Amino acid sequence: MKEIPKNAKLAFKGVLFETWQWEQPMFDGSVEIFECQRRPNTASVVAVIDDKILIQNQRQPDRQEPFVSLPGGRCDKEDWSEDPLAAAKRELLEETGYASDDWLLWYQYQQSYKTISTVYTYIAKNCEYRRAPRLDAGEKIENRLIGFEEFLLLSESPDFWDRELKLALFRARLDESFRQELRKLFFN
Repeated sequence: MKEIPKNAKLAFKGVLFETWQWEQPMFDGSVEIFECQRRPNTASVVAVIDDKILIQNQRQPDRQEPFVSLPGGRCDKEDWSEDPLAAAKRELLEETGYASDDWLLWYQYQQSYKTISTVYTYIAKNCEYRRAPRLDAGEKIENRLIGFEEFLLLSESPDFWDRELKLALFRARLDESFRQELRKLFFN
């Protein structure tokens, strides 16, 4: 994963983003100022309940339209150091009221080249309802359960925000062996 260069200096620190700048030698010997952003890592959860997957219809105050997502959110703590698995467990319980003792890191990726932030996607099997959700002030969430085939169709949904997951779901629709691999991963 990309890291902030050792010679970089913090130019701006906001609530969600930091901007870092550094001098970067160019191929012709000149020097330019480069920059990147850093933001907290994110954890999302494919929550499996019996033979269904839990997805969310969400509204947030900074978005005009509702969107479809998995449960999840950013890794908290003042220094953004919350362990991604701990964040995934916390977000699942806060947003859905469900918890699991059976977790698997499915994949992780960096959101973009110029933004240092990793998205961790976990599978939580055998989820059990523990309590009523406790949403943040900026969240309106409707949780719903869908079957595996409907989950794969999220690859077509313009409202589903996770591009990397969309690619995996689309691949599963086209590649029968990958589809069976995913089904086994989620439900066995």
